[in-house]
Amino acid sequence: MTRDIDAIIRQALNEDVGNGDITTLSTIDALTEGSGSFVSKASGTIAGTGIAARVFSQFDGPVSVHWNVKDGARVAIGDEIGSIRGNARAILTGERVALNILQRMSGIATATRVLVDAAHGYPAVILDTRKTVPGLRVLDRLAVLAGGGSNHRFGLYDMVLIKDNHIVAAGGIKVAIEKARAALLEMNASTMSIEVETATIRQVAEVLQHWATTGDPDRIMLDNMATTAPDGTLNTAKLVEALRLIDGRVETEASGNVTPATVRKIAATGVDFISSGAVTHSVQALDISLLLTLGE
Repeated sequence: MTRDIDAIIRQALNEDVGNGDITTLSTIDALTEGSGSFVSKASGTIAGTGIAARVFSQFDGPVSVHWNVKDGARVAIGDEIGSIRGNARAILTGERVALNILQRMSGIATATRVLVDAAHGYPAVILDTRKTVPGLRVLDRLAVLAGGGSNHRFGLYDMVLIKDNHIVAAGGIKVAIEKARAALLEMNASTMSIEVETATIRQVAEVLQHWATTGDPDRIMLDNMATTAPDGTLNTAKLVEALRLIDGRVETEASGNVTPATVRKIAATGVDFISSGAVTHSVQALDISLLLTLGE
């Protein structure tokens, strides 16, 4: 994972710095020293401190970063979350990339924490999805963990998730599950989990019928079974009906229409997992500034 993170940092710096930070190189002497503070301009949950600090290690000029908070900590407007000291050129050149990483990851952690807090008191685990920025998934997933959530499958290779289009292409739920299990056995990957997406009570019943004879799948996704009315109210009747039918025999995951306003009612149904793509695909970055004083 460290190698992946370093690759992300290098790519970000190549994109931003190119063949040189012309402004800094032309205005700041090579040996100029500076110090500064990372200050939160919004309330939220911090994530990405170690990765942001790692950005500055890519430069020749020595830079040290000290954090006053750990990932997962809650901060308020005006909080000094960390300090930086060292070569001014390195600090100024790495500033934007470090802040971009810190702000985005903290935004994801904040959005995740809102859902986790709203569902508090119920056993449901908040999950992320694959709806991440291409190339930044490892950072997005770490941010979700900092916010108190958990990670779903990382990619297409570490879990079987049979969705609606797979069911159509395979010729039905039963055949899709059977083909998936046979393929896992052939690949010596029998311990890999299988999850099936369902959208109707009829599909849930069909999955359970197959589960009763084979033990597959390991989890049932209940997609869009909690619906929102035009006035914003949430109807969980279909979700409750599906959970009653499953009766705890198979792990369950609710997906769709998950917001800070609806997640508690969804969690109250007793579902095991609640997945949300919004925590990563619709994130609002947490506003953080680096205030620098040169020559100190």
